[in-house]
Amino acid sequence: MKTLILFYSTYGHVYKLAEAMAEGAREVEGNDVVIKRVPETLSREVLDKTGATEAQKAFDHIPVAKPEELAQYDAIIIGTPTRYGNVCGQIQAFLDGTGALWAAGKLVGKVGGCFVSTATQHGGQETTLRALHTELLHLGMVVVGLPYAWQGQMGHHEVTGGTPYGASTVAGGQGERQPSGNELEGARYQGRHSSEIAKKLAS
Repeated sequence: MKTLILFYSTYGHVYKLAEAMAEGAREVEGNDVVIKRVPETLSREVLDKTGATEAQKAFDHIPVAKPEELAQYDAIIIGTPTRYGNVCGQIQAFLDGTGALWAAGKLVGKVGGCFVSTATQHGGQETTLRALHTELLHLGMVVVGLPYAWQGQMGHHEVTGGTPYGASTVAGGQGERQPSGNELEGARYQGRHSSEIAKKLAS
């Protein structure tokens, strides 16, 4: 049994959720959990100007995935920052490279899920997650979200991410807010839950 946590992160918020997602997935006995990132598509000049070059050093040790390797995994959970209420270009470019897997039905029946970071509470978390769900469904995957069994998304006493479509965080307009304990717990829950379902389907 193998679970892949695949992500793109500009300033590290999605990476932190990815780590928490992996922690939860590792709680499933016999689960080999791998974290990988997608290739960068922005130029070094743009990354330098936006301050991303320095921020990305925190996770430049994470290996870069290739689309063809997705077939090796039983569960694939994808993390993205939101861009105008949709998937970031780096994740989309990676998924655009899965045509051969789609044509051969290599991902049919595998568990898929997603998680996201936005600058604001209403910055497109759910639209981005639903957009990714559509792509996973086209690939024939069994979409698993973050069920309301995780009670952390039921409260209103603090600003927090977390939707039934997937774990999420609110980063702030300048990226100043880091994922909260509640948001990280939601990611752990989703990682564990998704891997448990993948294990049942594989048995």
